[in-house]
Amino acid sequence: MKYQKLLSEFEGQLDTLESGNGDVLFKAEKGIVLVEKCIRKLQKQITGKTFATKSDEIYFFKHVKPQIFSKLIYYARLFNIESKRPRGNNAAQIKYLQNQIDKLQAFFNDNLEFYNYYRRGAMSLDEQYFVRGNRDLRLPLESFHFLIDDQFSTCQDGTVATIMAYDMLIVYLRKEVDDLNNTLEPQKNTSMEKPSKLFWTGTKTDLIELLYALHASSSINSGTVDIKELASHFEHFYNIDLGNYYHTFIEIRSRKNSRTRFLDRLIEMLKQRMESLDE
Repeated sequence: MKYQKLLSEFEGQLDTLESGNGDVLFKAEKGIVLVEKCIRKLQKQITGKTFATKSDEIYFFKHVKPQIFSKLIYYARLFNIESKRPRGNNAAQIKYLQNQIDKLQAFFNDNLEFYNYYRRGAMSLDEQYFVRGNRDLRLPLESFHFLIDDQFSTCQDGTVATIMAYDMLIVYLRKEVDDLNNTLEPQKNTSMEKPSKLFWTGTKTDLIELLYALHASSSINSGTVDIKELASHFEHFYNIDLGNYYHTFIEIRSRKNSRTRFLDRLIEMLKQRMESLDE
């Protein structure tokens, strides 16, 4: 089905919105409008149509639709959280934001069985979860009207979208808490003040793939380092702005072929180097 052009246009519009001026509430409102338009167009392309194969249908409802729908949940929740955020001192804001993080994480605990299935990349129940006609109406999904259409919904695509959205929200809220904490206790870290003479000349996506691989390996600080801190180090060390690295990671996870293109290429190039030295 021809939805790739629609998705690339949507991504461009979101990038323009995120990089533009305006406060967080303005961006959230605009984001909701953009995502709803995209979902309506996507809905028209999918409703009443059959996919070429069952695996195509599973891929669409497991990876494509949640990628878009998660943005709607993200912006709607972001607007709700920020509009009620106290304007008082930093301590009150930190308490409020931390409480919001706890609420979001409670969703993962409430849906632990599916959360673990999705996180470990399992596929054994994909036909039950991501093929139309198997919807479970008892699921506590977001109350958006797009979920009513059985031709545009499956049992768990809304849950995947919610997991993605809450991940993004937690990253955003933790950054806000960190910024407020740093205002309370300015960090006296001078170790990274000296500019690096190294420049990353590959793509941002490749560096982000490497960043997440190192984080997943627990090879730095025995796995206790936060992804945000690691990303900040990479940005300073290689003179690059990684932008919304979590969003890029979602795209990496959604790749249809090899998810680890850069890492696979690194392994191949290292093998070639070793083989050339052996000759």
